[in-house]
Amino acid sequence: MAVNINELNDAWVAAGQKVSDLQNKAQAMVMADATTEDIQAVQAEIVNAKAKRDLAHDSLVDARADEILNMEEVDPLSASEKDLKIKFVNDFKGMMNGDPTVINSINSSTEDDNKIGLTIPVDVQTSINALKRQYGSLEQYVNKESVSTASGSRVYEKWSDITPLAALDDEEAEIKEQDAPKLSLIKYTIKRYAGINTITNSLLKDTAENILAWLSTWIARKTVVTRNVAIIAAMNTVPKKPTLTKFDDIKELALNTVDPAIQATSMFMTNTSGFTALAKVKDAQGRYLIQPNVTNPEIKTIEGKQVIVIADKWLPSVNGLMPLYFGDLKQAATLFDRENMSLLSTNIGGNAFQTDTTKVRVIDRFDVVPTDTEAWAAGSFKAIADQQSTTPASN
Repeated sequence: MAVNINELNDAWVAAGQKVSDLQNKAQAMVMADATTEDIQAVQAEIVNAKAKRDLAHDSLVDARADEILNMEEVDPLSASEKDLKIKFVNDFKGMMNGDPTVINSINSSTEDDNKIGLTIPVDVQTSINALKRQYGSLEQYVNKESVSTASGSRVYEKWSDITPLAALDDEEAEIKEQDAPKLSLIKYTIKRYAGINTITNSLLKDTAENILAWLSTWIARKTVVTRNVAIIAAMNTVPKKPTLTKFDDIKELALNTVDPAIQATSMFMTNTSGFTALAKVKDAQGRYLIQPNVTNPEIKTIEGKQVIVIADKWLPSVNGLMPLYFGDLKQAATLFDRENMSLLSTNIGGNAFQTDTTKVRVIDRFDVVPTDTEAWAAGSFKAIADQQSTTPASN
């Protein structure tokens, strides 16, 4: 029986609540006279509940991605672009079947002495990018710059170092040297990331639309995971904040960690476990720390700033500490995208010869570089205590 997206979303929320309830049960056992068997049993329940929660989340993400793929939209491609798309599918089939004409054409192109392979056309990459957003891609939150060279540099001026323009007394007044900006040189080096998958003969006999859908889904998943790891590494280069323990620590993170000029575009980011824990925290008046956005209740906020939730497996807790970031990630990190994604196949390497199968390799080229570490703050917490009431006790 088919399950719709709303049902999958409800199942994910329920599974997350089950994990939270079991964790609360485990915490209560710390203060109780629990037996070893009881502790082991609840620990096993937590592991099983987390697995079900993650499965529910993955099913929801896949369903949303399938919905994107199956959407009937007006085709924006011109006739020439449609021809390129058809040619790409035909070349892909030819590459997988070892067509000498296609293979020779692929091998005749080089980049930095490395074989490029079959370049994925722009319109197919656009479909891949649309899918990537459904898979919890962090790429949408960083600054992204397309580059045409394998390495290079950029000059950045931190928000905190920017000075106002100097007031000049007259048209011939000299601009003083102290107004010179404090600049930082950021260097990037494009790196190559690759993944391999097995192609079945039945897929190659399928329609062009199904081949493109399979390729788009596979590549989107691979590149999201790969780029997320690189972005999280850049996110963690900023100075760490002390462990957060109480309601006011969260307010301190939001109000006193980044430059006021950046606060307007700042956001919170945590993982699923962190969001579940924060959603139960209350202020002195009994109001929840996390509130829905007034115009769009599906968007959750803290102090009016959006809370971005990333799955635990992509943004894991470390040693029981759940992450909580705050700031403007577009100011804090830049993804330099070579935008030259390509495919290569083999029926010999990657154990393909022994298994009589054909392997296809996708190569992604990019680099992620921290730019302004003062625009992003990294905090962590095990639990956040409710805000205590400040109302004086009555006599």
